[in-house]
Amino acid sequence: MLHLWIRAEQRKNEKRVGITPQDASKLICKGIKVTVEESADRIISTEEYHKVGCKIANQHSWSRAPKDAIILGLKELSEDIERLEHKHIMFGHAFKGQTAGLKLLKKFKVGKGLLYDLEYLTDPAGRRLAAFGYWAGYSGAAVSLKAYADQQNTKGICGPVSVFENKETMADDIRNAFVNVENKFPKILVVGALGRVGKGAIDFCESLELRVTKWDIEETKNGEPFPEILEHELFLNCILAKPGAPVFMRNKYLNKIRKLRIIGDISCDPDSSFNPIPIYRSATNWAAPVIRVNASQTLDVMAIDNLPSLLPYESSVDFSKQLLPLLLDLNESANGVWKRAEETFLKSLSEV
Repeated sequence: MLHLWIRAEQRKNEKRVGITPQDASKLICKGIKVTVEESADRIISTEEYHKVGCKIANQHSWSRAPKDAIILGLKELSEDIERLEHKHIMFGHAFKGQTAGLKLLKKFKVGKGLLYDLEYLTDPAGRRLAAFGYWAGYSGAAVSLKAYADQQNTKGICGPVSVFENKETMADDIRNAFVNVENKFPKILVVGALGRVGKGAIDFCESLELRVTKWDIEETKNGEPFPEILEHELFLNCILAKPGAPVFMRNKYLNKIRKLRIIGDISCDPDSSFNPIPIYRSATNWAAPVIRVNASQTLDVMAIDNLPSLLPYESSVDFSKQLLPLLLDLNESANGVWKRAEETFLKSLSEV
């Protein structure tokens, strides 16, 4: 019997979950055993999982789970773990040369475990099949606009952010932030407009009736320079860092005369060799949402790497619906989604 073990997240402010109780019940009906760890932080209570027939385990007990259990989580594992023996489904951020990712791969190599990276569950054409992208874009646009408003209101830097009850309260919060801003309709450029992340960013901006310039492959295919970026107050990057990705902003552009005041690097992969915005080196966080990369002509970069967590319920429900059909086929994909993910992992592991 396939055994899926849903672990509690350990990261501060991480309230999302990969599978909701409603979808867990569908797995159980198909003969899959589902164990859920207790978690006081998860946006959905443990009791809701118990009601639909999930087995309940102690928080952070997955390392003692049966070796045939497949561990499902979202964000990083504890750094204290030295070897990984189970099969894990999670965002590993390990296949693009990231420093932390290399450490993770070494732990899998020592423990002879397997990583099914959620970012690499794809169809034959390479398109992702389960992603939080839309809500990353939606929340990333909101935080970037807050950063702009805080910058204009106080000539200071963006204040902390926290979980929003729902997307309506998020929109209200940003509207309120703009009450005393002189330029209430900044020009916004979204790159990656046709993807999930870009669509989320655009939807949030347009819900506030803001102007959005929409770029995708056609507008960026000729490569840098992109002087148009400097003519917008906000630039939102919504494309993944990957080989061949265009570079949108370099240090040499920072002192040019520009309107640009906020870069929202929503895709946020600063540790990648293919980072399209190589003017900063580490992600930001909820307590300090931006980093100031230029003081003389103020320019702040927002690069929070768990943006969907700001709307944990909406993003969890959406992601669970996408992931469910893949999990139902977990035992039956000898040449499908899971096989491709395994091959990607093994290729990266061979290079460690």
